[in-house]
This record gives sequence, structure tokens and C-alpha cells, in this order.
Amino acid sequence: MSIVRPRAALAPFQLRSFRFQWPADLCTSCAFEMETLILGWYVLVETQSVFILTIYASMQHIGTLLGPMFGVMGDRVGQRKLLSVMRALYCLLAGLIMSLALTEQLHPYPVLAIAAVMGMVRPSDNGMRTALTAETVPKTHLMSAMGIQRTTQDTARIAGALSGAGLMGLVGMGPAYAVIFCLYTASFLLTTQTGAAKLVDTAPPEQPGSQSPWRDLKEGLNYVFTTPYLLGTMVLALLLNMTAFPLANSLQPYIVKEVFGGNQATLGYMIACTGSGAVFGSIALSRINRFLHPSRLMIYASLTWFLMLLIYTQTTTARIGMIVLFFSGIAQGTALVTMAAILLRNSDPKYRGRIMGVRMLAIYSNMPGILLAGFLIPRVGFAPIAAAYCVCGILATFVIVYYWRAALWNGNAPANAHSSTDAP
Repeated sequence: MSIVRPRAALAPFQLRSFRFQWPADLCTSCAFEMETLILGWYVLVETQSVFILTIYASMQHIGTLLGPMFGVMGDRVGQRKLLSVMRALYCLLAGLIMSLALTEQLHPYPVLAIAAVMGMVRPSDNGMRTALTAETVPKTHLMSAMGIQRTTQDTARIAGALSGAGLMGLVGMGPAYAVIFCLYTASFLLTTQTGAAKLVDTAPPEQPGSQSPWRDLKEGLNYVFTTPYLLGTMVLALLLNMTAFPLANSLQPYIVKEVFGGNQATLGYMIACTGSGAVFGSIALSRINRFLHPSRLMIYASLTWFLMLLIYTQTTTARIGMIVLFFSGIAQGTALVTMAAILLRNSDPKYRGRIMGVRMLAIYSNMPGILLAGFLIPRVGFAPIAAAYCVCGILATFVIVYYWRAALWNGNAPANAHSSTDAP
């Protein structure tokens, strides 16, 4: 009897760990999206201040400074154990907000405090789940796995946005947060079942642990800073988080309410359009990745993302904005999937956690980007500031490409290697 091999796009599901990790990540991402939408709208409505909204959004990124240490911990104790502890904490914090909401004792300032605690841990979740994927999936299928994994975040953006807006309006904040609590609980239980059987290309590397965590951290940072394609990709990630993500994510409640005159349901539709585009891009990328130059595609997608955001932020009608956000989502998903694959596919396996820890550190630029926008928008206006962010992002991307052209643009560079063996 012949055995039919699955298509390359679905090959990662052959692995037991990935079959548990995918739904675990999906539950976590759905809870993240619902939580961000519900609390962001709650803070904006209760305080009537775009500046307080940006403070709330920036608090979710406090922990990016701890990203490298989370990477060290992941390399030392294992990505599965670290993710399990992180997701247990999400359950605890969601349970606290649920209790306050159900007893009608919730106020904006406790929300900000809880967001600060969550922000110490949450930014590292994406990095650690990506490192876990690289730990259990062979690199011949890594691009496909990254594309599939990215669909958890983008599908969650659609489902979380629509269900979060609907539940909040239908049953109130307390019951809506009970759903978030259940999602975090399911994610924790599924995560404990991941990583049991490793399928890697070489023998497992010697894990850090015989020296201090600070020495491990120093080695990881040195590896990133002395590897040109890693450093160039990290700088591009820093730029995207400072200029693109504030417009695409954190300022969406303000854009919907003040620019489009919409409500919470409109916000859900806007986020869902972005997620739909990103899902489309991720699925397409997982199927055709072996024909592409990853680094060049990352650069093209980043420039397209800036262009779509520039068009979106100058739009005054929600209907046109939704269409633009769909194409923005395609560019965003493509840029982030290729970026993750570039960082991990050809890197030394023993540094995977620390590489993604540094990648999470780049998210810290989101905080000054958000706060600066919150300071300037009331004084200058939304449209001029949004246009300035996009134009600066495009120009800076060209500078990055020119400076690291040998590592990121050269067709023969490791970052542009085809996944030729990732075939069906």
C-alpha cells in the first residue's frame, strides 16, 4: 500500500506537537484580540482621552524590554515550559478583570494596572511560540509552518474582533471576559501537551545552563549583532513597530470613533478586514514559498504595508477604509511571516529563543511610536501625523535595504535562499 505524502503546506500537522500548538496559539490569539478591543474601547469611552488610550496601548508593550531574557529562559528551560507558565498568568489576570466586571467594581485605572502586568509578559508570547515551532518543525517545512502559525493570529483577529464587539454589546463586559478566561484556560491546557516529540534536522544542541543567564544573554545579543541578515531584519522590525503598528493596531479605536464616526461594531469590522487580508496572505505564502526570495519579499511587503496605511489614514469613509485594510492585511501578514522565517531558518538552533527574544525587544519601539502619536495628534491633527509616520517608514526602509543590501537584497544571500526542498 502506498503512502500519500501530505502537501507541503500542511506537512507541519504531521507533528504531534504542532497539532496541539496550533489550537493553543489560536485560543491565545483570540483572547488577545478580544481583550485588546474590549479594554481599548472601554478606556476610550470611560476617559474620553486619546492620550489615556495610547497609555493603555503602550502598557501592553512594557515587557518588550524583557524579551531577550524570556529568550534566555526559553533556551534554558524549554519553550513549552515557559509558554505554559506565561499562559497560566493570562488566566489569572483575565479572571481578575472578569471578577471586577461581574461585581461592577471595574474602573479605568485598575485596567491600566492590570494591563501593565500583562504587558510584562504578553509581548514575548509570539516570539516564544515561534521558537517552539522552530524547535519541533524541520527547516524544510519551516516557512509553511510559519505561514500556518501566522493564520492563528490573523484568524483570531477576525473572530476576536467580531465576537469581542458582539459580546460586549450583547451581554456586557463581565460575561464577555468569562469567554476570554475560558480561552486562556484552554490555551494553557493545550500548551502543556506541546513539544513532547522533537523533529529537528540535527542532533539537539547543548542547552544553555552551565553559565549565568547574563552570559547567555550576551552571547545571544552578540550572535544577532554580528550576523548581518539578522541585524538588518531586526532593524526593519524595529521600524515597523514604531511607525506602522501604531496606525494598524493601537490607534484603531480613535480612527473609528473620531475619523469615521463609527462605534464598537465598526471597530470590529475594521480589525476583521485586516485579519482577513492577513489570513489570505499567510495561506498563499505557505503554498508558494519555495518559489520566492524571502528577504526581498519581506522588503516589498513592508513597503506595500506603509503605502496601504498611508491611503487608509487619509480615507474618510469606513467602507473604503475596510477595502484598504484588507490589502494592508495581506502586506502585513506577508512581511511578518517572511521575517520570522528569515530569523530562524538558517540560524544556529541553540540561539533560537534568544533570537526571538531580541525580536520581541524590537517591539519596544511601538511604545514611543504610540505615545508620540498620542501627543501630536491633538495638536497637529490625525491625517498629517499618520502621513508623516508612513512617509518616514518608507524612506527608512530604503535606507535599511541600501545599508544591508548584501545580506538582505542579494539573491544569493542566505536570507534569500529558496525553500527548494520544501516540496510536496
